[in-house]
Amino acid sequence: MKIVVLDGHTLNPGDLSWDAINALGELTVYDRTTPEQTIQRATDAEIIYTNKVIINREIIEQLPRLKFIGVLATGYNVVDTDAARKAGITVCNIPAYSTQSVAQLVFAHLLHFTNNVARHARSVQNGDWAASKDFAYWLTAQTELAGKTLGIIGFGQIGQAVARIALAFGMNVIFNNRSKKTTNLDARQVNLDTLLKDSDYISINCPLTNENQGFINKETIAKMKPTAIVINTGRGPLINEQDLADALNDEQIAGAALDVLSAEPAGADNPLPKAKNCNITPHIAWATLEARQRLMQIAADNLKAFIEGKPINVVG
Repeated sequence: MKIVVLDGHTLNPGDLSWDAINALGELTVYDRTTPEQTIQRATDAEIIYTNKVIINREIIEQLPRLKFIGVLATGYNVVDTDAARKAGITVCNIPAYSTQSVAQLVFAHLLHFTNNVARHARSVQNGDWAASKDFAYWLTAQTELAGKTLGIIGFGQIGQAVARIALAFGMNVIFNNRSKKTTNLDARQVNLDTLLKDSDYISINCPLTNENQGFINKETIAKMKPTAIVINTGRGPLINEQDLADALNDEQIAGAALDVLSAEPAGADNPLPKAKNCNITPHIAWATLEARQRLMQIAADNLKAFIEGKPINVVG
């Protein structure tokens, strides 16, 4: 059984092993694959894995041997699942492997705004403390999280993990979710307007749908506190990027922290990388070693289950 990984570098730049998948067939791993190379590289494969390489209807129709598509991510919009289903191809994704890692990055971004550790550490390294007349100084306001309100948009596994960390800091937690959520956490479900109005920090952890695309825009930003910080580790298109950049540059809100953008890598025309008080990381919330190890194991488990005739994590 021929197995082809089309774009394996992001998952495994060299610090993981492909052995669990290699044990299930004849494995070929490509670090990256362009659209022009996809069909050629996958022609004889019965199994392919993709992270961001598009597998659309046209490609599926030219791969008659294909039986299984493994998506090396949770989101599976890179695959035309309708075309795959009609062709008798099973498509599987990797659910819930990075929950704790994503929640951790939410707070890495949030704590940047409360303490700005990196800037102060650079100041000390540059000799500013040694030259100071006082035993302590600060370059930015130092903010305590206890008593502040965190609004979480999307209260699935990641949103709830974010809530647990916030509660440990002594924060008040409110959340908005498209369906009613029952939780044993000390968190209160509210409508979106209330969340936008009352939150000191807003963490976006909801999936992208046709209904919520661009829902963070000039109208919703206008409802936020001028001191509010927006954190997005969900999906880039949830935010109208020009509206957010304008709000930041006009100091309508205090800051934004983003791990995702509408197009990745960021295009030269994206207004956010140069916007005021906007911190952007290159989609790394999922990328801790531990999370990638889980992803790799689940990818192998998905294929093993498929081979045994009991597929799991099937999507589409």
